[in-house]
Amino acid sequence: MSTVISSKPTARPPAAAADPPSGTGRRQQRIAAAVLLTPFTALLIAVFLVPVGYAVYLSFFSEDHEGLGFGGGRTVFTGLRSYLAVLQDPSFLTGFGTIALYCVIFVPLVVLGALVIALMLDSGLVRLRRTAQLLLYLPHAVPGIIAAVIWLYLYTPGLSPIIKVFAQGHITIDFLGLHTVLPSIVNIALWSGLGYNMIIFYAALQALPREVIEAATIDGAGGIRTALQVKVPIIRGSLVMVCMFSLIGALQLFTEPMLMNQATPMVNSRFTPNMYIYDAAFRRNNYGLASAASVILLVVTCALSYAVTRWSGRRERSAR
Repeated sequence: MSTVISSKPTARPPAAAADPPSGTGRRQQRIAAAVLLTPFTALLIAVFLVPVGYAVYLSFFSEDHEGLGFGGGRTVFTGLRSYLAVLQDPSFLTGFGTIALYCVIFVPLVVLGALVIALMLDSGLVRLRRTAQLLLYLPHAVPGIIAAVIWLYLYTPGLSPIIKVFAQGHITIDFLGLHTVLPSIVNIALWSGLGYNMIIFYAALQALPREVIEAATIDGAGGIRTALQVKVPIIRGSLVMVCMFSLIGALQLFTEPMLMNQATPMVNSRFTPNMYIYDAAFRRNNYGLASAASVILLVVTCALSYAVTRWSGRRERSAR
């Protein structure tokens, strides 16, 4: 009787699947997530939800004074009266028209300008890139009110060396005129916003895989074609983020026109929605009206941000 021994290796049993996390593991994950989210949640509640809730509460009340206004006031519930007053106020609607025109001019300029500068730095066309980045970012480090004061000095006739230089060439220009005051404000915001957004774009471009750029170059794509058809589509997320943040910042325009209000009659005390809110709260002492205007501005800002996000998501899905 002979025994036949097979030369085939014995098949090993398949590796056991990873065991799902136990109850203790899931509990530890929840605790870790709660610990990490607690600081953000606390800040969100303290600096956003509570102020917004208080503003909504104030918008439904108003301070009424008895007699000729010399007696003590009493707080009364007015419902939507403050919202109707804001929406029917021509100065508030004019301020929204002004800020809409400002957004149409400022947002494309700051986004496209920062993108072009970042693409130039990434392509190597600009020498001393670190020095160029520092010089471009420095204006953003200057506080907005200081930058506005500097530019107001350069805009003021009789003080501005720029106006004097133009006058020597028989060129008369009024930076604070009816049709030039808004572009002058755009220039101040553009001067400080280009460098910051350029850093965001440049960081996104530096994170691109170099193999993709090299493949485009081997396929015969020139510098401009590579930038427009390869680099820009890949950093679409950064582009949308900068557009959204620039739009939100533009809707909150306050510092520059508030200072120019002291220098030119073309900028009144209700030039923008934020200036309207400031005027209602601290000059007219109507906190219900100011709160209602604040809530309306918040709703418009959130709606526009949501629209930009949905539009970018739709474009990305269609590109796929």
